[in-house]
Amino acid sequence: MTTFRDFPLYLMETLKCCTSLHGFVMFMFLTTVNKGSACEAPSSPECFRENAEESVYLCEWSMNTTESDVTFDLYLDRTKFGNIKTTHYEINEELLIRHRLINVWVEAHVGNLRCTSPRRSVILGHIVKYEAPQNISVSWLSNNLSLIWKAAENHQALAEVWFQRDGHPTESWEKRSTYATVLTAHSSSEVPTSHRQPVKKHQYRVFIVNLLKHSAYQVQIKQRSIQAQNPLWSEWSPVVMVPAELEHEPEVNITTQVLNGTREVTLTWKPMPHVAEVGGVTYRLEDSQSSRGCPCKGTERRTHISKNIYTTYVSYSAVNISVTARNMAGYSPSALIQIPAEPATDLKSCGNMTLDEKLNKKTCKQWYELQDQDSRPENVITLASKNKKARKQVRKTMQDYVRYLHFEHTCDSGKPRTVKMCLFYKKEGAPSRKPQDLTAFSDSHNSAMLSWTPISSEHQRGFLTHYNLCSVKISSQDGLEECRTISASLTKYRLENLAPGAKYNITLAGVTREGEGPKATLAINTLPEKQMNVWLSFGLLTVFFLGTSMCTVILKRIKSKIFPPVPKPVIPDFTIFQPENQQETPEEKEEVNDLMLLQLHPKGKSVPEDETTALRGEWGGESDEDFENERRDSRMSGGTSDDSPGSTDQALRSSREGEITELEQVDNEIAMLIYRNGLVFDVKTDSP
Repeated sequence: MTTFRDFPLYLMETLKCCTSLHGFVMFMFLTTVNKGSACEAPSSPECFRENAEESVYLCEWSMNTTESDVTFDLYLDRTKFGNIKTTHYEINEELLIRHRLINVWVEAHVGNLRCTSPRRSVILGHIVKYEAPQNISVSWLSNNLSLIWKAAENHQALAEVWFQRDGHPTESWEKRSTYATVLTAHSSSEVPTSHRQPVKKHQYRVFIVNLLKHSAYQVQIKQRSIQAQNPLWSEWSPVVMVPAELEHEPEVNITTQVLNGTREVTLTWKPMPHVAEVGGVTYRLEDSQSSRGCPCKGTERRTHISKNIYTTYVSYSAVNISVTARNMAGYSPSALIQIPAEPATDLKSCGNMTLDEKLNKKTCKQWYELQDQDSRPENVITLASKNKKARKQVRKTMQDYVRYLHFEHTCDSGKPRTVKMCLFYKKEGAPSRKPQDLTAFSDSHNSAMLSWTPISSEHQRGFLTHYNLCSVKISSQDGLEECRTISASLTKYRLENLAPGAKYNITLAGVTREGEGPKATLAINTLPEKQMNVWLSFGLLTVFFLGTSMCTVILKRIKSKIFPPVPKPVIPDFTIFQPENQQETPEEKEEVNDLMLLQLHPKGKSVPEDETTALRGEWGGESDEDFENERRDSRMSGGTSDDSPGSTDQALRSSREGEITELEQVDNEIAMLIYRNGLVFDVKTDSP
């Protein structure tokens, strides 16, 4: 269909056609097609450059047809580009008129039919149409969304952004028009490191402000030049999924298993929030210890995974592992896992090891500078080459009097394995600092408890072999100093054998193989010996003596009550005495004590008369009166018969012998009565 604007050109072609019969036939054919046919005319073509520096023009048009054998002829004034099978065509600027007005149209051929698009008058040099934004990078800066893509030109452009919250289809799309600025390295440095994108040549950036960084969005962008006289809007970019910001570092859990010189380290962490996983999340892990599974390679091993679990193998030396999550909007803060060196009990010196020892091809050595037993991977010296320059550099880097934790590693089946651990000094010296916080507590009169803080490893300047502890008594006549050697592992010691109530000067110093360090000094006073202790001891002895005496008396009384003593018979000791002068011997009187034999009976019981009678009968059946009468009778008969002194002496001797015989007989009878049939009798003598 021919429009009024294209009529002059149409008329000119008609006149040309009328000059011949063939032209007349063509004129009738064109008129027929344009007045009505099945061929739908294509759209008017747009011819442009993608930027002002471009030398190639691109012409684009569209046509609604289902035919597959459609061809096009592109006309730029009198210049024809025919037999085009697509809806776009590139033309070099040398073939075009760029700085004056020309007409542009397209003629479509569908089988035997043809149709022509509307014509457009343009100046090609004024038209610029940017390509649609591609490879858009997104990041969050607070609640502002940053969009970055490749710049068409090195100056500002106009951008139109459409966006909608993801997962909220009922919400309408919002439109923001803004200027896209050219991104430079300086402007990129203002962005936080976790959100920073690598700056390429000519990049555009726009900020969409006042969004919600905890939500995900869908975004589309188109752009247009502000420098060209006749700029065209670009096509819309593909829909970009913008995830929420990764605000927090991954929550990493670590498990370590020691396996014969190597450690199996397994890291697990929780998934990121769902809105932050839109478009996918990957995790970057960096191992500061090794490269490709073997230690001492000098480069960090970097791994990218999409799972929430990771297993690696490390040696016994300290290692740092960082875990960082990444989505379309940027990186999360890194979670740093510091795995200390595998603790080894009772680490010893490396002995006579030197820095000139040869290395195996798969072996490397590491020295970690120790700061109070802290062996994190800082100030690490690595030797993994046989090169003399490397050894010389290690020797130059290592410091004298500094303690290093030495590791020797090897690579075994792609896994690092530690084969040696020890403590190393390049050069030793005496300690540079005295033991700290030396204090004493005296809780007795002859000893004191000392305590101190050990010398730190950085001030030991060598392997501490022991401590020297010396004491000297103040105001002592001899003034002798007593020194003791104390183990280097002790921090407490009881100083004994001190004088009571005395004052001492105490010194303590650390000792290495190179000598003794500064001394820590302290004055102490022992407690005086208390006199109360002597009196207390004496009192305790007195109480003990009295107590034992009382106990003895009480026990004897109890024994006498339970086990009464067995009575012994009283046997008088008669001695026959003959005086020298019998005439002077006076007549002696004999006294006969009454003897009563009683049988023991329980308390409250009386003695039966029959028992008393029986006892008397057993005694001989005679009473004391009968015995006395018999003696009188004998004396009277003797006095009447013989008055001489000899007869009197003889009579007296015979009388005494008779009495002795009778007394012995009485004793024997008493003994028999006392022990007869196992019975015990109590023999009593009446008191005068």
